[in-house]
Amino acid sequence: MTTVYLYALGLINPLGAGKAAVATALFAGDSSGMKPATGFLAEQEVMVGKVTAPLPDIPESLEKYDSRNNRMLLAALQEIEPDIRAAIETYGAKRVAVVLGTSTSGISDNEPGIAGKVKTGAFPDGFDYDRQDNASLALFVRSYFGLEGLAMSISTACTSSAKTLTSARRMIAAGLCDAAIVGGADTLCRLTLNGFGSLDLLSPTLCNPFSRNRNGINIGEGAAVFLMSRDKAPVRIAGIGETSDAHHMSTPDPEGTGAFNAMRRALEASGLAPEDIGYLNLHGTATELNDSMEAKAAFELLGRVPCSSTKPLTGHTLGAAGSTELAFLWLALQEESGALPPHVWDGEADPELPPVNLVAVGTKAPEARAMMTNSFAFGGNNISVILSREET
Repeated sequence: MTTVYLYALGLINPLGAGKAAVATALFAGDSSGMKPATGFLAEQEVMVGKVTAPLPDIPESLEKYDSRNNRMLLAALQEIEPDIRAAIETYGAKRVAVVLGTSTSGISDNEPGIAGKVKTGAFPDGFDYDRQDNASLALFVRSYFGLEGLAMSISTACTSSAKTLTSARRMIAAGLCDAAIVGGADTLCRLTLNGFGSLDLLSPTLCNPFSRNRNGINIGEGAAVFLMSRDKAPVRIAGIGETSDAHHMSTPDPEGTGAFNAMRRALEASGLAPEDIGYLNLHGTATELNDSMEAKAAFELLGRVPCSSTKPLTGHTLGAAGSTELAFLWLALQEESGALPPHVWDGEADPELPPVNLVAVGTKAPEARAMMTNSFAFGGNNISVILSREET
């Protein structure tokens, strides 16, 4: 497979806005961005990871794309806008693709209008369905940068933005583009929180992955974007593994077969041995079944590899989770101190789970040159990605 690199990163999430702020909070295990909020569930608070940093305005000429989701994405994009503009100058507007992932797109902006339709029978003036169209994300970016090439949005629930890497890499390998803007964005909305609430999957307090006391997830929001190309850079995509076990619409295979095979395929594609993986970012949602099956799969393949779930720091950012956690690998691979993203929890291990090596704040692995991240989604959609540190 064609070798590609991730050579620019922009991100925003409850840890902060921009690489520097996020890295500082990430390696400190700062969960202060997780707070109880009202307005999502009827007459009750819910713990969420909300972005509080100011978001940029959408240009007037692109007003039809105005949504919190696209503003969130734009905040991340602006951090690497000079790199993107330089790529366009180098390759041309037809040769830079856009491949982005989201789960609910701009539906949070349309929820008041939908509620109005239910009450009155008519949508209010100004209601625009296209605001919640998943395609809006990619079309906005294509228009914002004046690009003329391929643009697509991927929506595969919680694997959406991780999946953008595979599609973009295939486009580059096929000669359809020379560079690609990849990643994704997702924003908090009532639809998502009520949906997970109806499944009894929301934790009323900070989520507690892999603990014997875990009792559900927290939802978060954010955006993370990379620029991908063949140009050699400090971080390379070493291997990707994908599976679709279709065990159940919303419940993972309890034995973790699909998860294990995704991780195994990523390892095989990278040409690395299990002992070469210096850190694993777990999907780690803190639900009973997800943590159980992932612990089995990870321990069977990678043994006592240092690992953590970062969802107590950001919440589960759904369609943006894959690219957000890839961003954490990207930061860790270039962290001079060798610090790893820590696992924030109550420290009470579940005796029913294999003894995965959950790392504490301050854990370092300066020699770790390759790291893996997992993303799993409803319907048994699984992806594992390995990034490696390269000498340039």
